[in-house]
Amino acid sequence: MVFENLMESIKNNLYSQIIFKIITIFIIGILINIIIGFLFRKRILKLEKLKSSENRRLKITRTKFLKNIITFVIFLFVVVSILFLIPGFEKMTISLLAGAGIAAIIIGFAAQKTLANIVSGFSIAIFTPFRIGDRIKIGEDLGDIEEINLRHTVVRTWDNRRIFVPNSVISEKEIINYSIKEERLLWTINMGISYDSDIDTAKKIMKDLAEKHPDVIVPEIKSEEGEFEKKEPHVRVTECGDFAVNLRLYFWVEKPNKAWITSYDLIEEIKKEFDKQGIEIPFPYRTIVYKKDLEEKKKKNK
Repeated sequence: MVFENLMESIKNNLYSQIIFKIITIFIIGILINIIIGFLFRKRILKLEKLKSSENRRLKITRTKFLKNIITFVIFLFVVVSILFLIPGFEKMTISLLAGAGIAAIIIGFAAQKTLANIVSGFSIAIFTPFRIGDRIKIGEDLGDIEEINLRHTVVRTWDNRRIFVPNSVISEKEIINYSIKEERLLWTINMGISYDSDIDTAKKIMKDLAEKHPDVIVPEIKSEEGEFEKKEPHVRVTECGDFAVNLRLYFWVEKPNKAWITSYDLIEEIKKEFDKQGIEIPFPYRTIVYKKDLEEKKKKNK
């Protein structure tokens, strides 16, 4: 009886030690994550004060991605350590690790998409086709990059929607990055005038209004000869259509988000000025001839 009580006491004490160790590892894991999170937040705040936006975005993107990887590794370590402490799980854990090659193949087939997203996430972090804060266009969606993690990328669209795009999908799609190198953007507006309207007057109206708009800039861009040229707004005749002469206004804006608003303002102003100066914006003309009228015409000719 005494022996049984002793064994029971030892057993209870052993379980208490195991539970204590599990709780300790769990708490240590949480504390490490909190400390790492604090250090990374501190690092990101320093990076946000950098003068170069190009360098700032690149470093913030890689810092946040590194934080996600470290958090994942710590979580994995805590789970494996706890499994080793639980009686009966130790041998099973060793067996699982010993058979990691077979398990990797099975898991690989079962989680192809997840693994593809993780690999693509590493690729994005290393080669950085875009960074946090960049304005990009994926397919038909235009927005800013908010977050890049191991599985997906979060894009905040112009109408404030959040799109969670899997990293593997991003790797396969064509991406337009409006923020890489510089954010200045060449934008265009198309206007059609009638064949009776004066082309030179219409071109002058469009150019003058663009130059007066506060968001239109005149950047200095290096030419092929190595000289810097001022790129002022200009207008070109692009087509003589079926019922209109089509004109295209070219102008530069400081940032992509100003392009749409500026173009809307200019379209309205150009239309009003065209009306004042007698420049007609035509619409399709169609002449409808009824068969009955043709038959009557034939009879008259006879």
